[in-house]
Amino acid sequence: MLDQLSALPELRAKAMFGAHGLYSGERFFGILDEGRLFFKTDAVSQADYTSRGMGPFTYEMKGKTMTMAYHEVPPDVLENAPELTTWARRAIQLAEKKSSPRKSPKPKPRQGA
Repeated sequence: MLDQLSALPELRAKAMFGAHGLYSGERFFGILDEGRLFFKTDAVSQADYTSRGMGPFTYEMKGKTMTMAYHEVPPDVLENAPELTTWARRAIQLAEKKSSPRKSPKPKPRQGA
């Protein structure tokens, strides 16, 4: 899988809870679990996955099924390295938005105080 995504900058895989997290630099954008690849999604991008019958990444925690905002990559995308890289770049952009620090608004100076 890493070979197919070798065009991505600073690509690495990190072991996590029996699976592997995929990173581009510090951006966590994918999960490789039991031979299945999942990419970071949002409300808009997940439609590309679900319309092809691909579901979200789930795991069990304290007897409950937890769902993450990562969806399985369709098989036809996995078989096409350029298209896979395009989908991965979109997931990286979403991960970058998610990890960018939020700035709190500056308090307005009080007048007449």
